Amino acid sequence: MLKLEKFTEQDFERLISWIESEEMLVQFSGGIFKFPLTKEQLNEYLNTENTISFKIIDIETKEVIGHSEIYKTEKNEVKLCRILIGEENLRGKGFGKKIINELVKYSFEKLNAEKVELNVYDWNKYAIQCYEKTGFEINPNKFSEIEVKGNKWISLNMILNKSKWKKLIENKTERLTADG
Repeated sequence: MLKLEKFTEQDFERLISWIESEEMLVQFSGGIFKFPLTKEQLNEYLNTENTISFKIIDIETKEVIGHSEIYKTEKNEVKLCRILIGEENLRGKGFGKKIINELVKYSFEKLNAEKVELNVYDWNKYAIQCYEKTGFEINPNKFSEIEVKGNKWISLNMILNKSKWKKLIENKTERLTADG
């Protein structure tokens, strides 16, 4: 189980230590930060309007394992951003799906969003699979490009609406009931 807790100044050093390269910073944050990540940038980030930043805690170990953000847009829509599992040895163990599920649940239940979206680079196949497993679909009409050290990175947009999410939750509950 995971828990989302407010990201604060006390978390800056940990997040900075996880960002080892310019490419990793761009993968994590798009273009909002400059490498190397600094406390000054994070202070500004904390004061960004419409942004809810979280540290992600593994309830079993009580360790902070990651970072994430929800950005509230207009019209009851939110965007999941800056999702990172900090330590490399924790990646690929299912935490990503749990993080996305917690962020989506928070978005629909606490923020009353009607739609959740996120962006992911097209070469990040594991992240795309993770997002698809949680119900997101690629929006073919919305993408962007960025240049990173002479390479073109294409950012895909993925969406999940509240009605589809509710059906997924109902189906999961029905399967659990049938199995139990």
